[in-house]
Amino acid sequence: MSREENYQSLKSFSTSNGASLFGVADLRKLKEDFPYLPNGVVEKLGYGISIGFRLSTSIIEGIVDRPTRIYFHHYKQVNYLLDRLALQVMDFIQKLGYEALPIPASQVIDREKQIGHLSHKKVAIQAGLGWLGRNNLVVNPEFGARVRLVTILTDLPLTVDKPLTLDCGTCEKCLNVCPADAIKENPEDFDYLACYRQLEIFRRTCNIGHHICGICIKACKPDKS
Repeated sequence: MSREENYQSLKSFSTSNGASLFGVADLRKLKEDFPYLPNGVVEKLGYGISIGFRLSTSIIEGIVDRPTRIYFHHYKQVNYLLDRLALQVMDFIQKLGYEALPIPASQVIDREKQIGHLSHKKVAIQAGLGWLGRNNLVVNPEFGARVRLVTILTDLPLTVDKPLTLDCGTCEKCLNVCPADAIKENPEDFDYLACYRQLEIFRRTCNIGHHICGICIKACKPDKS
């Protein structure tokens, strides 16, 4: 099959199995180091399939000034769903005779910097699923920041998507709600350490055992006007 046929086949398979968003990135255009992946993986598996799943509106709207227990459960279940979907996509690709490497949706390698095997956000942005918001999250034109992401690396020839030429514009909904004051006017000035310290407070005081918040996710939603 052609690159475009491979792309459409994978997109159809992914969406029929639960994906809300689908895109493909050329990883070599990221010009990033991948210290937590085996040497040579990106050179060999140069396509990054980015899949997003939309979070529950009702659960996100239930967040006020701290993460809720039901959001914590939802967060875990969505990550589990994305990991299962990534395995299904991997199997689909391998049956075509190509290689695929699913990257865990939420496996943190460096806790303070909140870094995993690679940045799902950077792959998603390169794949056209959204842009980097002031809240340091991928912001999708339809769903805002209310998505979770997973990535599958592959050598299956695919059409690649282009990054969106959009940004947050004048929207500053997330700035004033951040309990850590980590969100700044310029996305590049996001205060990772302040965010992590607040997540650690939530982890201990909310009895959730995980570094999550959700406040800026709730604030970041597209206007319906």
